[in-house]
Amino acid sequence: MLLSIADTNAQTTTSDFWNRVSYGGNLGLSFGNGYFSGSAAPSAIYTFNPYFSAGPGLNFSYTKEEFYKATLVGGSLIALVNPYPYVQFSAELEELYVSQNITYYEPDQSREFWNTALFLGLGYRTGPVTVGIRYNVLYQADDRVYADAFQPFLRVYF
Repeated sequence: MLLSIADTNAQTTTSDFWNRVSYGGNLGLSFGNGYFSGSAAPSAIYTFNPYFSAGPGLNFSYTKEEFYKATLVGGSLIALVNPYPYVQFSAELEELYVSQNITYYEPDQSREFWNTALFLGLGYRTGPVTVGIRYNVLYQADDRVYADAFQPFLRVYF
């Protein structure tokens, strides 16, 4: 007589990948007399450990006024380093396709080009919110995308 008892356990592997993903981004809207500007820039980061996070982002911006129209579309990769609870360093590589049209001059001036930016930033972090300043190390005064190499930022991830 053969007696066999088998104990089986279903292996449930639950990945905590999605528990480590945070979402954030930027929505902007401004308008005035003959002026409109709207932007959307969603992003996501993966938290590798308490000190390092990284992820992709998308960018879209549209501006129109009487003699000027611009559309910017692109993406970015961001890395965040948190060496101390309230300090955050960031590096963000951004690539934008830019289409600009100026109708003030005769003839109209249209430009289409790619713009690359590499932002290095320092911020004060409290919870999911970081406030700081970033510097575009690839900034050129004639790139017609950013007015200055320095930019303040407010970053929120949930």
